[in-house]
Formats: sequence, structure tokens, C-alpha cells
Amino acid sequence: MSEIVRLVEDEQILFKSPTVIEGLPDVGLVGTIASAHIIEQLNLKQVAHLESDEFPPVMVLHGGVIVNPVGIYGNERIIVLTSEIPLPVNTIYDTARVMSKWFKDKGIKLQISLSGIPTQDRVNIQNPKVFAVSNNKEYRDILKKHEIEIMEEGFLSGAYALILKELIKYDLPAIALLSQSFLKYPDPAALHLLLSILNKF
Repeated sequence: MSEIVRLVEDEQILFKSPTVIEGLPDVGLVGTIASAHIIEQLNLKQVAHLESDEFPPVMVLHGGVIVNPVGIYGNERIIVLTSEIPLPVNTIYDTARVMSKWFKDKGIKLQISLSGIPTQDRVNIQNPKVFAVSNNKEYRDILKKHEIEIMEEGFLSGAYALILKELIKYDLPAIALLSQSFLKYPDPAALHLLLSILNKF
């Protein structure tokens, strides 16, 4: 079966056991905004991108330069996967497969997804909670040590859920940090909370 999503490397980087941050569009846009913040703060350059005939016919301008909207940024120690467009549902499975194999090939040590949990009464919650999920017992223990609440029951959906599953095949550890968030609106408080917890890793 041919893949409908293709990964194109723009730069040849000699990665040194990098950590991956995944922030694709999802609930509260916390992952997308967080990943953009990390890229800007660390001055990361685009090292690769995803292409698909199924993606919307959109390119993005930054500083007068045309860039691909589904970008992979990084340096030797960190990789950030982000998107400035919502991924069509029919491309999410391929995106997870393609990215997971590429992560394996690059010898990553940990993959961390940032996303939100839609919370119906979010407007009345002053201090949103963050829940964590991991595909690896060692990292579940680390999360508990940092007093981050582990999600014990529930449903996972979206790109981050499929990446968690795909990385099990390669025996690569992955974490998802999920903040209570507004469903349809950007959530700065949830974003700030996620970034503060991310700094622990």
C-alpha cells in the first residue's frame, strides 16, 4: 500500500539521541502554540517537512519566505513536529506511521506529545489539570515521581494517540501531556501549564 504522506528532508542533521516534541493542531491548539513557541525560543530551523496531495492547498509565509505548513524543526538534540494547518482525517494514520519510522531512524530517546482534553466547564476552572499517558513503564514512573497525574482510564484519539501506538512497535518511549482545555478556542493557561511541565523533561 502506497503512503499518501511523504517526508522530505530539507537539511542533513547528525542527530544525537534527540527528544521529539509533537504539537499538531488539536484541542485548544495548545500543542500547535507550544511547538511554535519552542521553535522560536530555540531558534530552530526547518530540517524536514511532510507533503501530501490530501493536505489543503496552502503554503505559509514567514519573513517573506514560503515554507511548508507541516514542518519538522530541530537541531542535534531536539526535533519539533508542528503544523499550521489541520491535518485531514484520512492522512493521520499515514502521518503517524511515517513520523514514527523516521523517529526510529534518527535514534530518538523520547517523544513527547502536547495536546488538550476538551473540558466542558473549562471557563469555571482557574487551575486546569494536566494528565499524562505513556507507552513505557519507566516513563510512567518518572511522571509519577514528578507528581504528574497518570490517566488510568479513558479514550485517546488523534495523531498523538496513533504515534504512541506506532512507537510501541519500535520499542521507543513516548509521553502525551494533556491539559484540560477549551474545545474550540486557544487556551493560554493550558499552554503555560504544559510548558512548565515540559521543562521538567
